[in-house]
Amino acid sequence: MPMDLDEVPWKNDSFSRIFSRTTVTNATASTTSNKYVVAHHMVGNTFPYTSQNWLNDIILAHASGIDGFALNMGSDSWQPARVADAYAAAQNSSLNFKMFLSLDMSVLPCTSNDDAASLRSLVSTYLSHPNQLLYSRKSSTQLPLVSTFAGESCQFGQSSVAEGWSTQFAQHPELKGKITFVPSFFVAPAQMSEFHDIVDGTFNWNGGWPVKLTTDSTGSSATSLSSSLKGLLGVSTTTNPIGSLSDLLGNSNSEASSSLEDALSGFIGSSDSDSQFINALSANSTSDNVYIAAVSPWFFTHFGQNSFNKNFLYLADQHLYSKRWESLISAQAPLGDDADPTNTTSAQPIAPQVDIVELITWNDYGESHYLGPIEGALPAGSEAWTDGMNHTGWLSLTSYYATAFKTGSYPNISSSEERLVMWARTHPASANATSDDIGPVLGSELVLDAIWAITLLSEPANVTLEIIPSSNSSSTTPLASQTFSVPAGISKLTIPISVPDSLDSVSMQGAVERGGDVVMKLDAGSQGFTFVAQPQTFNYNAWVGCVGGGCVV
Repeated sequence: MPMDLDEVPWKNDSFSRIFSRTTVTNATASTTSNKYVVAHHMVGNTFPYTSQNWLNDIILAHASGIDGFALNMGSDSWQPARVADAYAAAQNSSLNFKMFLSLDMSVLPCTSNDDAASLRSLVSTYLSHPNQLLYSRKSSTQLPLVSTFAGESCQFGQSSVAEGWSTQFAQHPELKGKITFVPSFFVAPAQMSEFHDIVDGTFNWNGGWPVKLTTDSTGSSATSLSSSLKGLLGVSTTTNPIGSLSDLLGNSNSEASSSLEDALSGFIGSSDSDSQFINALSANSTSDNVYIAAVSPWFFTHFGQNSFNKNFLYLADQHLYSKRWESLISAQAPLGDDADPTNTTSAQPIAPQVDIVELITWNDYGESHYLGPIEGALPAGSEAWTDGMNHTGWLSLTSYYATAFKTGSYPNISSSEERLVMWARTHPASANATSDDIGPVLGSELVLDAIWAITLLSEPANVTLEIIPSSNSSSTTPLASQTFSVPAGISKLTIPISVPDSLDSVSMQGAVERGGDVVMKLDAGSQGFTFVAQPQTFNYNAWVGCVGGGCVV
């Protein structure tokens, strides 16, 4: 997300610990290319970064199974220097960590020939850099990968978008035959045919979330439920006010939640949009086009009209991060009895056609889908929903899925790599904020009041999830508790969360037990998590915690 940054004080806080893991050799995805996992890194949030900050990010990402960063570069005058620092840090890391440019065409100018010349110059700077990611399907020679965020309206002074990107960029003599161009154009899959012989593939940015649940891909419509979801729910009205799903479904609150959860489960982690883009590309060539699939754990943004004017969320319940990963992996996840009743996992036919998974994102705090530590310069105002909301627990799941994606087999979990990851929002979905100037969040009628948990275990265990009084209560007796018998491997667990009338807030905890001994315990309350009945401002970001030797921080 583009922004203007003021200079901010900066403290170089290094992360506390990085777990060690065996380096995984990439499995062959085709005769000419390997599978990679990269993370989208917002250069616009790195104003105060030093070389050490870049190195810290690279070491942590590499330890988490990530092969490189897609550097989202905008229009700020200082950003080229940060990009140079990123490439230099990758080279100095000795980790064979890769970089490539993701040109942010939502802010970079693209109306003239000179604008295109500036982009070509920027791209050319790194074509021969030893840490530039090389990738190709159309050529036996691996070429430098270049991507975009948006760009579907750029003409560069030409008569059409296609002509602009062709004559002024991809097919311009300075770049022709020298790059693999895989943009993220926000167009319908069928429109990709307009860019035949211009692009070498596509990056499906919106594939990371079930965006079809809202009326448009930006989630900014006043009528936030899509017609397809209304049809699935049997809702015939043309509008759907926030908070009225129970009435529309004609059920009690609990029955409405169950019906809603069942209806939404088919959208979570779906690869439908991937298939549409892959099929559209295959109409031109069966195997030549690179496909980059998006994986994201979350999406929430709450900027007012005097800022970025973005106030919506995409549904991320029901273990979106895991299920999205599983839809892109050829192997069957080694699941036992799963406590998430909506869970479905199967090998997807598109998995062999996915070349690169791009994680959205490493550090986009404004949209709440960051996996890395909270550092750098946050977009002004986003600290309201990011302070105290660490997400590196999700990063702790990444190496498991990245290994499966790259090798075709899910790894075994050793006793030293076990982990329990838990997350939840910090107030009920239907809460009324007492002091929020921006207003209710579009899409919030879709989300559930629940704790979500994932275990990665070396052997079976009993896992107990509990709702407990928050730290300001004199009682320590659990308010709700459920114990699950889980197998080795990965399990997805969930229980509801609510605040009783006698309390203002609650917290949560989880424990893993074997043979009567607690081997892991996550006390979210001691780490600052509370779930309040009545918030002052809306916050649909997630608090994420992790316990166990497999946690990365």
